[in-house]
Amino acid sequence: MTALVHHQVHGGTATITLDSPHNRNALSTRLLAELRAALDRSIADDAVRVIVLTGTGPVFCAGADLKEQAPPPGTRPDGAPVTASFPGVMSAVWDSPKPVICRLNGTARAGGLGLVAACDFAIAPDTATFAFSEVRLGVVPAMISVTVLRRVERRAAAELFLTGEVFDAARAERIGLLTRAVPAGELDATVARYAGMLRRGGPESLAITKRLVREVPALPVAEAMSRMAELSAQRFTSAEGQEGLRAFMEKRPAAWVAAPDDPAAGEPAR
Repeated sequence: MTALVHHQVHGGTATITLDSPHNRNALSTRLLAELRAALDRSIADDAVRVIVLTGTGPVFCAGADLKEQAPPPGTRPDGAPVTASFPGVMSAVWDSPKPVICRLNGTARAGGLGLVAACDFAIAPDTATFAFSEVRLGVVPAMISVTVLRRVERRAAAELFLTGEVFDAARAERIGLLTRAVPAGELDATVARYAGMLRRGGPESLAITKRLVREVPALPVAEAMSRMAELSAQRFTSAEGQEGLRAFMEKRPAAWVAAPDDPAAGEPAR
């Protein structure tokens, strides 16, 4: 049976590719199972510093596989199999201690946008289009709202969730769904640049900083100040922090950074 998801590791970056172009990389139960396995494998691999999620064909992901979600004619709906599998996959991306970059190879719709929003970075060609099309099918963007509403401006989310209108990459960037929208010819270079910058960060520091971005705004100011002062002191005295400080003072790469002649090294220090 041909794999629907491919996994490749090179230079500290794991690239996970959705490869089901015949149905526009729709989220079937088999694709989701293979995607979860690839994510788990990447997260567990100490050689992997950054994860890139992408797809084949002109569409990154069209959303749930409706052939699986819809019950056969004449039967009662007794569950939606994609719905059962999807939350675990989104959570694996969202909670990954390693940064995840979504390299959109093209358009995304509905459930595909839940994956986009779960990633730490989302970079797309400026020709891509997007839509939350659920209401036009008589369903709701329930699961994906968990990640999307943590990225997208509320007023824009209300408009786009309720209307199902197609919108372009420039607007997706403005409202926070995308990190960058770039010309198609610059897509790979932009993804490589972000991956290179991320590989220069300490692995523990990156994992902790991911949590800070999400958790600190919800804390009362006094509590946040106290907790963050304690965390800051812990990190300065940690083994990783001490190595980073020594490397800075000695004007050398930190131990976790690839050698300068290694293609995985990314940008030089500035």
